[in-house]
Amino acid sequence: MDPDIEHACHELLLRLAGRMPDRLLWRFRDWLGEGAMGTLARTLPKSLLKHRIDLDQAEYRLLVAALIPHGADWHQVSSTLGVDAQSDNRYTFTSGAPDWVNTVDSVSVVVDATLRGRPDVGEVRESWRHTRGAGDDEAKRVLLVTAVSGLPRLTGELQRVLRVLGEETPCVEVLPGRFDLPAYHREAIANSRFVCVGSVDAGHHRLVPA
Repeated sequence: MDPDIEHACHELLLRLAGRMPDRLLWRFRDWLGEGAMGTLARTLPKSLLKHRIDLDQAEYRLLVAALIPHGADWHQVSSTLGVDAQSDNRYTFTSGAPDWVNTVDSVSVVVDATLRGRPDVGEVRESWRHTRGAGDDEAKRVLLVTAVSGLPRLTGELQRVLRVLGEETPCVEVLPGRFDLPAYHREAIANSRFVCVGSVDAGHHRLVPA
């Protein structure tokens, strides 16, 4: 796959976190990790329109760069551009796990074992996302990872790990070292806890809480 197209699609999906339903976003990221660009080109623009998710100019350019080369419908793509794309964040984040999470958290243990010392992986953190006005039983784990290469494939791998461990719609945010973080990610990082760090060489890519 063309690395520029892969990067554009991955960045777009990062920007859709918190705006697109989790049940769709994890699937789109899984397809990207598998290189299924034709499937993404057919389905992602339709989903944006169906769920009334408008894109700003930068996001629209990412959508065009990622999916038009793979046959996305121009009319559908152009219809995603909105005047006021950004919406208020309906989530809050906490670093502490809700009470229903076991003291020995199997997910954190497995993620640590999977990523510790991993080449091209920087820092790994974890936050818990809460829907405003909902109880702790609605809390959702958000895994935050920096990486220097292979971001879509790493996202897909971690999503599959979390699904095996029981998280049906995993929230895995694999971030490049240089990225203008959306508010969703800034708030998640600011309210997160350290899990582990990958390789020493990539460890300077840190997720620094505000």
